[in-house]
Amino acid sequence: MKKWLLVVAACLVLTACGNKEEQSNKDPEETEKESIGFEVLGESIEEAADIPVAEKANIVAVFNEYIDAFNAEDIDRYATTLSKNAKGFDYEKDLQEAKKQFSQYKINRQADDVTIVKYNEQEAQVFANLNIEMTEETTDTELKSQGRQVTVFVKEEGSWKVSSVYYIGNN
Repeated sequence: MKKWLLVVAACLVLTACGNKEEQSNKDPEETEKESIGFEVLGESIEEAADIPVAEKANIVAVFNEYIDAFNAEDIDRYATTLSKNAKGFDYEKDLQEAKKQFSQYKINRQADDVTIVKYNEQEAQVFANLNIEMTEETTDTELKSQGRQVTVFVKEEGSWKVSSVYYIGNN
């Protein structure tokens, strides 16, 4: 069971959690600007104010493509959703880990309550409740889990790209 939990964690965030030691050496004002835009307490998640309609549609579309490409096990599509200059993971290592997951598991992630919780012209943070179903291909062993995720997007060459992912599993 521990192996499954580690696999789920690896699958969901891959290598997406940032280096806390690196963050602790930053200027507190800079860290505040980079912080996650909500607290994972309670049930109420509020959308950020003043998101331009077109930008909201673009961000949500990229988030959906990020989920759909992973579910389709399409590494090329998945790669186009990721920042090559990500803050929370190494682009090449993330792709290697995704390929490994695709070869060993059938994974289906479904996102509900997709909400942009923080927005400015260069960064958007998207909250979603995730339902994950995994089946190990060699044994047909199934695992289901649920959790909350914030996916941080940055603007790169005019397109929104995943820069980091923060996931908390529900008990």
